[in-house]
Amino acid sequence: MIREVCKDETFLAQKAEPATPDDQQNAVDLLETLEHHKAGCVGMAANMIGVNKRIIAFDNEGKYMVMFNPEIVKKSGPYETEEGCLSLTGVRPAKRWQTIKVRWQNEQFQQRIKTFTGWTAQIIQHEIDHCDGILICSLYERQ
Repeated sequence: MIREVCKDETFLAQKAEPATPDDQQNAVDLLETLEHHKAGCVGMAANMIGVNKRIIAFDNEGKYMVMFNPEIVKKSGPYETEEGCLSLTGVRPAKRWQTIKVRWQNEQFQQRIKTFTGWTAQIIQHEIDHCDGILICSLYERQ
């Protein structure tokens, strides 16, 4: 089901709870909402649809991917950029990493680890920040 995009910064600033196998429908809704906004959006976190769980969905080089409980375990190559967000107005500065290694669970809740680079890495970092309650407006000030 396509959900409304949450713009409540107080809700978005909360750290997300761990996802469980009971959150499969939330992941489906997240994917459907992302696909609905594909013209202007390449990734979403569950809190963007009003669900405070660690789930992200994103465009992984032309194919959508879902991660449950993602976390960055290694990062290198810092750089400055600007990002937009469906939940926030305008474009804002952000510090990102060119290469990241991410640990997550797939739809069967099997653990996975993979290294991502470039644009895909940037998208994942933005969405994991959502899971951590970090908005891009405050991210730049914290790093």
